Amino acid sequence: MLPQNLGSETNIKLPFSFIIFSLLALTGSQLVLLFNGQMMTGGGFRVPAIWSAAHLLILGWALMAAMGSMYQLVPVAFLTKIWNETFGFIQFFITGAGIILFAAALYWAPRDAMIPGIMTLLGILMFLFQMVMTLKTQAKPNILSAFVGTALICLFLTISLGITLIYCLKTGTGAYYYQAIFKSHLLMGLTGWFTLLIFGFSYKMVPMFSLSHGFPMVHARFVYGFYVSGLVITVSSFFTGQGLLIKAGFLFMLIGFSIFSWHVSIIIKKRLKKKLDKPFSFSLAAIGFGNIIHLAAFILLWSRAFSEFAGPLVYSYILLWIILSITGYLYKIVPFLWWTHKYSKEIGKTKVPALKDMMNEKIIVPVLSVFIAAVWIIICSLIVKSVMLFNIGQFAVSLAFVVIALSIINVLKK
Repeated sequence: MLPQNLGSETNIKLPFSFIIFSLLALTGSQLVLLFNGQMMTGGGFRVPAIWSAAHLLILGWALMAAMGSMYQLVPVAFLTKIWNETFGFIQFFITGAGIILFAAALYWAPRDAMIPGIMTLLGILMFLFQMVMTLKTQAKPNILSAFVGTALICLFLTISLGITLIYCLKTGTGAYYYQAIFKSHLLMGLTGWFTLLIFGFSYKMVPMFSLSHGFPMVHARFVYGFYVSGLVITVSSFFTGQGLLIKAGFLFMLIGFSIFSWHVSIIIKKRLKKKLDKPFSFSLAAIGFGNIIHLAAFILLWSRAFSEFAGPLVYSYILLWIILSITGYLYKIVPFLWWTHKYSKEIGKTKVPALKDMMNEKIIVPVLSVFIAAVWIIICSLIVKSVMLFNIGQFAVSLAFVVIALSIINVLKK
């Protein structure tokens, strides 16, 4: 499990503040989609209600969950203390308030989203500053530092491009580059920030959760080189309009993701743990989904149908790669953090619950299986433009997310 390094533990309230907020935002985003998502079946992805739900999901759930996890994992992975925990709590309140106001503004008055957007940007900049100051104290940078550091740069670019989009929408300035900025915003956020971050911490968590030893790490350099090169080339293609550049960029990202998948399989083969935990198995399944989506995107890029499948591809990437990865890891991280906080000092003094009793793993397989099936139903509904299929799938996804949120929060009662 996650080792605790003397002197580098984080105040448990800090990561949990972010994680609990993320679970509430997750539920809220699904309710918005449940009542407004039918527009997506007609191809209406860029409308206020969908913008609001998407940012509540990506910023409120995935970003805040990632931030909370980083406040706990960075000290473990880099053997260094968080720079300033009080600053972290201030950053949480500013970021949380900014995200709520930003999502509300996108829903009701997109042109007035500039101020809450800047507030959200301020919260994210505070987080970036916190991480930079923390990582500065790392004794010896490694490939994990490269993944996490580049992911943080992509996060900064993502939110900066998002503010630029709001400015363009409000003033009409830069209309010629609006599409390029929008695509770059999407790419930097999903494949830059989230994917690179998951890559980096997977190299720490996969060996931990599988008890793997003696595996090579040289593959990680190729993963980083190919994937980051693909990101840079693809962004360049958006602004130059060169078709060959975007194909090359997608190919490099596909190669990078494929090497990552292969590398993880090598690590798993070196494991001492015969039977992998169920939540962790779903995080591994998410890697497979991510690889398939990258391959599908590259193949479709060569056909005229790419624009028709762009929406379903982005949706599947968010749900089946990013969200499923984070959920699987949270099911492992949250029980351990709470058990360590509440019971580690009581060992040998009184009877304490076993770590495996902190989370009801019996519900994980059916809930996440329903979630995956429901996501595929929604993807099909977007392709065939069926409102009925969408409603069925979205209701099941919303229900699964509510159960996931409640099961994670229920850990805090034990």
